[in-house]
Order: sequence, then C-alpha cells, then structure tokens
Amino acid sequence: MTALISLDLAEWREWASAETQDLAVKTIEGGGVLILPRLAFILMGSERRFLSAQWSDDKAKNISFDGRTLKGARGSVSDLTDLSRMVSRFAQCAADLVSALFPRYAPFVLSARTSFRPQPAVGRAVSWRKDDSRLHIDAFPSRPNRGERILRVFSNVSPDEDRVWRVGDRFEAVARKFLPRIGRQLPGSARLLATLRVTKGLRSEYDHLMLALHDRAKADLDYQKSCPQQVVRFPPGSTWLCFSDQVMHAAVSGQYMFEQTIHLPVSALYDPSSSPLATLERLRGKPLL
Repeated sequence: MTALISLDLAEWREWASAETQDLAVKTIEGGGVLILPRLAFILMGSERRFLSAQWSDDKAKNISFDGRTLKGARGSVSDLTDLSRMVSRFAQCAADLVSALFPRYAPFVLSARTSFRPQPAVGRAVSWRKDDSRLHIDAFPSRPNRGERILRVFSNVSPDEDRVWRVGDRFEAVARKFLPRIGRQLPGSARLLATLRVTKGLRSEYDHLMLALHDRAKADLDYQKSCPQQVVRFPPGSTWLCFSDQVMHAAVSGQYMFEQTIHLPVSALYDPSSSPLATLERLRGKPLL
C-alpha cells in the first residue's frame, strides 16, 4: 500500500533536521504521501471572501496563476488583483516548504502554475477521462514531459470540511497490471500530433505509457472498486505533498484547496531509480526516451 507519513512542521520555511529531510525524501520519492497536519495556509481577513464558488468562471475547476496571468476567475479588477496576490502568496509558501525539505529541488520550485480550487471536488459533469474521483496517476495529454516529475503541494483552507482522497496501490503494482494491455505507440503518431499542435512537443514512448496507465485505470471500473486502496482525510489547516505522477489518487470530497505544481527533471531527484521512468524502463527492458 501507499505509505502515508506525517511530519510535525508548523512553518512554511521551518528548519528541518537531516533526519527529517531524509524521511521526507524517502516518503515522496518512494511513492508515498507526506502529510503536514499542523501546516496551515492562513487566509488574511479580506481573503476569506474568496471561500465561495462564485469566483470561478465555471469554465475550469481551478483558478490558476502563473505569476503574470490569472485564469478561471471572475470578478472586478480589484477582486482579481487580490485573488492573484493570494494565490501568489501560496506559491511562495509552497516554494519555501519544498526548498527547506528538499534542497536539491529548490531551483525548480516556481516552474509551474499555482491553483486555487473554490469548487467542490466532485459534482461537475465531466468525461470519464477527466473524472478525478477515479483512481489515477497524473499525465498530461497535451504536454509530453519525457520523464519529468510532477510534484504537488496541497493545502486545505476550508473552514470546516476535510479534503478526502482515496489512495491506491503502489506505482509498480499498477504498471505490472496494466502494461500488458498497452499497445505500442503508432509509428509517426508523435510527430503528427506535434505538427498539428495537439501536443506541445513530441510524445515519447514514456508519455504514451503514462497516458495509457492513466486511462486504463480510470476506465476499469472493477479495478476501481477492488484494487488495494485506503481513504485519507486531510483536515482543514493541513498540507500534504506527493509526486502525483506516481501516487494513485482520487478526489472523494472537499472544497477550497490550494495546489502548487512543481516540475522536476529526473536528475534533480535524490534517487532517480525510484522514478516512474526508471520503473517503466526496467519493466519494459529498454529506454523509453
């Protein structure tokens, strides 16, 4: 089963001993979830008004900010400015946390969008591929990452509701189950998709396999019901981290959450042999890039 490890940290850039850093590294690079039950992202008084789904433009599940552009939100110019500042403040907190716990990751901590999710975790009408209430690993159809890791920092800012996940089996067990069902990437298809701008760059064999693992797991309803899994509750005021391209996870319930995505090259890992790329190459018996 996926490891769930708690650390008693209460500050975003709290000094962490070598032993604490080592435990944090082994947890997330080993495919576990690192839980910080006392680490809260505190909303300022005026920011509490954003705890409402009314700020979402209803076109996306997230309000996201890349440091320059706010997307997925609606409101006055003043409100959107305040929203941007709030999301940007969380991005800095997440960067401080990751830099303190994982010094090797520090150069990459501000490399992706930061999101605020004012909508309920479930309830939107979506296709089965986009249904995040089904267990899945994260993989991007339009953005091949060629082995790059997807580290995510989450924080529950709901005043009174847990964020609830299901967490599934370990990555290698999932890969062993579904790899025999995955065919080869069609010759020439990666270049065609890139030429048509369906993808931002060439889809490698690794990306092909990761997307297929995502889809096969979500499409298999018997697997969704019977696979090894556990329910995890993240209470208000808690924060958690994981490599979402490695941890099988599903959203069950909850509302009002922040999320920071950090893209890491495999070379930045403390143990590159623990990555999904290394695991899939070992199981396939060949390089995938």
